[in-house]
Amino acid sequence: VDFAGLTWAKMCKECGQQHEGGQENHLYEYQDEVDDELVCHICLQPLLHPMDTPCGHTYCFQCLSSFLKEQDFCPVDRQQLQLHHCRPSSLLVKNLLDKLTVLCPHQAECQQQMQRCELQPHLHNRCPVFRRLREEAERRKRPPWNELKGNRGEGESGADTKHTPTMTRTATRDIQPEPGLINPAFEESEDETSMRSSLVAEANVVEMIREEQELGLRIVGGKDTPLGNIVIQEIIRDSLAARDGRLAPGDHILEVNDVSLASIPHGRAISVLGRPCPLLRLIVMQEKGFNPRHPPHGTTHNQGTVIQVTLVKRDRSAPLGIKLIRKSDETGVFILDLLAGGLAAKDGKLCNNDKVLAINGQDLRHGTPENAAQIIQASEVRVNFVVMRQPEPQEEGGSGGEGQGRVARRAPEPQYFRRPSTYMKDPPGGFSSQEKMVSLKKEPRLSLGITIAGGRDCRSRLPVYITSVQPVGCLHRDGTIKKGDVLLSINGVDLTQLTYNEAVSVLKAQTAQAQVVLRVIQTISEDPGDEGEAAKEAMESVENPREDDTDWAQLWTRWLGLPSHMHWCRDIVLLKTNQESWGFSIVGGFEENHGQQPFFIKTIVPGTPAHLDGRLKCGDEIVAVNGATTVGMNNSSLIPMLKLQKNKVTLTVVSWPGSLV
Repeated sequence: VDFAGLTWAKMCKECGQQHEGGQENHLYEYQDEVDDELVCHICLQPLLHPMDTPCGHTYCFQCLSSFLKEQDFCPVDRQQLQLHHCRPSSLLVKNLLDKLTVLCPHQAECQQQMQRCELQPHLHNRCPVFRRLREEAERRKRPPWNELKGNRGEGESGADTKHTPTMTRTATRDIQPEPGLINPAFEESEDETSMRSSLVAEANVVEMIREEQELGLRIVGGKDTPLGNIVIQEIIRDSLAARDGRLAPGDHILEVNDVSLASIPHGRAISVLGRPCPLLRLIVMQEKGFNPRHPPHGTTHNQGTVIQVTLVKRDRSAPLGIKLIRKSDETGVFILDLLAGGLAAKDGKLCNNDKVLAINGQDLRHGTPENAAQIIQASEVRVNFVVMRQPEPQEEGGSGGEGQGRVARRAPEPQYFRRPSTYMKDPPGGFSSQEKMVSLKKEPRLSLGITIAGGRDCRSRLPVYITSVQPVGCLHRDGTIKKGDVLLSINGVDLTQLTYNEAVSVLKAQTAQAQVVLRVIQTISEDPGDEGEAAKEAMESVENPREDDTDWAQLWTRWLGLPSHMHWCRDIVLLKTNQESWGFSIVGGFEENHGQQPFFIKTIVPGTPAHLDGRLKCGDEIVAVNGATTVGMNNSSLIPMLKLQKNKVTLTVVSWPGSLV
């Protein structure tokens, strides 16, 4: 692929120029002369990711970090300097730099000019040269459909299921099947070939100025788990990653600041992701979904109807007349109102309360109104929306009043139930648990010195577990009870089915007695990387032990060894048309090294029923399909079962929250 000497593989997908990956700054062609105050004193170009030194000078992050690898002083006044003493420049400086006018680098065919911050959206959405290079590269790299099927032949070994080769920067991935990977998302029958042409995945570089913020990711997987790869399970709302908008659930993280995550255990990967650094550079494998030949309109899913709407503006700057908001109880972007007389209101196809899934092909299922506004502002005259519309509430007997209508609109609470005895199984290979009991005689007023989280009322129905063992309490002196242990009972009173407040009340009442007998379960990983320093670092970040959804950093792998009888399950019903795939891939079944493994969700493909439904997550364990247990199943049994479900399937899953970074 070569246009005017530029190839897709060598072209930077952010600035459109050809330069050495992370070793050189992005290159821009500026329309006007730039003020000297906005120029880096090292590269003599307008600042990129500007960093301020304690001595009052400002440099590009890449220039300064490269310089300080060889020297230990400021380039201007030669005062002693180290990179960790520097801080990102103010928002005012960043805004001034973002507003600098630049030209599209492909001037021979595209004479557009725009603000610097708009160049990347321009390249990906409007530039004809960029689009032509990308499409040609995808055509050349796209494998035949039968190579995408992930079935393993009987003679193939599962020994390499954990291995993921490091991908080149922003290159479209030539997707190859992994041994042992079950891919019902990628299975196809003859009537499906007309609906989609290929599954597209890319390895992309994502750079973020981190400062001292948490990323806001929940992570699953690792070489010590059946998933093998490190996978993003969830993006925390309003976090750094959510505001950036480029990462999504299901992305596989291949590298962090040049450290490969391909063959390291979960705990060590969390430690690498948590290391403080001013600039975070990730290489991620991102599924882009199936390229549809004839996109379906009005596709119905069990959470609503997916609708595609195209609005055509009079000119680029014309407003659409749409007010967008976020909701407190659900991620994503929603339409609050259509302004009277506005373009959207006149078109009549969008409605209040529609959830915006994508605009111009950019996924907004976990986005913000700000992300959506930027995409709309950067668009040409055509703006393509994909929205999900909730069904109108059904009023019983036709007599429901206004109050009843509001109640009917609320999504039902997920129904959780204890894992039935027929669904019991052993933990994944390498994970187990042991029960511990401690009996203490104590003064009635002396505290046990523990804090707890979890409970039947928390998200994912986590069991009650210990978030800290205080040095002032009697349990710390005994040393048997550790942070992360799951509470079973105190003085014979069962704690495994209580809410958080109920557990606190029972613990307070029983602690007042002179003797306390505490039973707990400790989960164990055979890999030392998960139980060593990495696990300690992750677990010591507790700030508010009650708010386990945001502050407690219990490792995901610590839940995998929990006995089955302590699991809470829920049913997820997915609906689809005959022409669709379910949209998820799974790993598990029989493995040569570990024997019978549980089945886990590994990938969820954008734009498919599993993705649009939103409840299924990477790292979820599938314990039953349509009520039939998966325990003891092998690949050849589960694949046909999933393929036979033409329009509806009920998945019974156990879901543990991913490790927080």
